[in-house]
Amino acid sequence: MSKIIVLMGAPGAGKGTQARLIQERHGVPQISTGDIFRALAKQETPLAQEVREVQAAGKLISDELVIRVVKERTEQEDCKGGYILDGFPRTTGQATMLETLAEEEGHTIVAILVDVPFDQLEKRATGRRTCPVCGEIYNVYFKPPQNDNVCDLHPDAQLIHRSDDTADKIKVRLAEYEKQTRPLLDYYQASGRLHRVDGTRDAEAIYAEIEKIVSSEEQAS
Repeated sequence: MSKIIVLMGAPGAGKGTQARLIQERHGVPQISTGDIFRALAKQETPLAQEVREVQAAGKLISDELVIRVVKERTEQEDCKGGYILDGFPRTTGQATMLETLAEEEGHTIVAILVDVPFDQLEKRATGRRTCPVCGEIYNVYFKPPQNDNVCDLHPDAQLIHRSDDTADKIKVRLAEYEKQTRPLLDYYQASGRLHRVDGTRDAEAIYAEIEKIVSSEEQAS
């Protein structure tokens, strides 16, 4: 694999699970811009200092600075065979910068959207319940516990419903995602590189389709 996989999906679509499976089975790293910026906060490099100064001033980090951060990370040895991008690009400006970076690194880009209808995403989030002991995740709509609001593995543990998993807050999150991501989907659609994967199936079925997409892209390049 010498691909940059731009993995996209709304909150709750399951792209994190797919990124982990690709990473485990192909041995390529998942690059999260959030993780990179958190790591930079602990480093003493000129780039890290520049990022901290921008953040301390309360300014937005520019596309140019973000791509420099991504470039520095993806120039490392573990990215030579390709990598998965999570949370980047976020804008069409960043996407065009990624084109240049991919060319410099000798990679090609494949954009994959894990597509789930918003009404199902809402049920996934509002119905989610978590065991405070073992972290097991249930869903009152799709995977309910055997006994109401009690973990199957820990009968004394009452399941937790996150305070931000309400219908109103989920709708706001999904609307914001749609607003931010739509131009990016259009960007990759226009160049014929956007692949939509049905995210309503189980994780292995979704992964199998992603595997086919990546394999066909490799044969075509």
